[in-house]
Amino acid sequence: MAYLRIIRPFNLLLIIIVQLLLKYSLFLPYGAKTALSNIDFAALVLATICIAAGGYIINDLYDVTVDRINKPKKMLLGKYINEKQANTYYIVLTSFGVLLGFYVSNGIGKPMFAAIFIMMAGLLYLYASYLKGMLLVGNLLVSVLVAMSLLIVPIFDLLPNNTETTIAIHGGLFSITAQYAFFAFLLTFIREIVKDTIDINGDKAAGHTSLAIAMGRDRAITIATGLLVVATLATAYYVYLRFYQSQPAVLYFVLLVIGPMIWGCIKGFQAESVKEYAFLSMLLKIIMLTGMCSLLLYPFVLLK
Repeated sequence: MAYLRIIRPFNLLLIIIVQLLLKYSLFLPYGAKTALSNIDFAALVLATICIAAGGYIINDLYDVTVDRINKPKKMLLGKYINEKQANTYYIVLTSFGVLLGFYVSNGIGKPMFAAIFIMMAGLLYLYASYLKGMLLVGNLLVSVLVAMSLLIVPIFDLLPNNTETTIAIHGGLFSITAQYAFFAFLLTFIREIVKDTIDINGDKAAGHTSLAIAMGRDRAITIATGLLVVATLATAYYVYLRFYQSQPAVLYFVLLVIGPMIWGCIKGFQAESVKEYAFLSMLLKIIMLTGMCSLLLYPFVLLK
């Protein structure tokens, strides 16, 4: 069980869900000429989650000092998994993910695309070992990599089959994916700031410089909540522009995305304790899930 918990199964499941939805609820219903067979697409998904899982492990390896302070009861390293085992686990998962990346890239005739997987693995290592401690740099990097887990799907599944007859459809689908990727980027960035307010004591001990350390918890959570207000308004405007003619779609977003975002804004401005910050962090993760699941609307509502 410890080997499963250390790779954050919920987060990996979210990646799997959104990648599946992009292909089967967006690309195929719109008649895109996709490049990946079902088997090759499964390899792409597996490569992504293996590299992401490796990133969680290497992050925990470098965060032992921080975790001893912030969450001693939840620590896995040193209790259930020793450092050598965790390092081996990291190497196996990351290497397997990169190898699968080479397989998928060669399968679509784009061997240079394998560099994307190497880059992602390298950036995750760099984040854990160095960039995490830099003011906002680590937050931005994690957010970019989360967005990349969405963008990698059209890069591999649409781009290789771009022709004069498909470029209009593929361009539109890439645009929709980019919009969802930006939503994921923004929510992840906000959540990273919130998490830093929770982990402030351990980060101080490790010599990190987070926004919460630089400006104080209250100001950091105010900035995070302000960004959430902006994200909420932007999402509402996006829904109005794209979905106003579909009542089921509007209802979905109001109840499951915008409503919880408004609640998060209220809770953020009221938050004063670590428990309340942790609740806001969890709420943002749920909003991310419901936001990504809105892709299910495309074949059943938006194409009618």
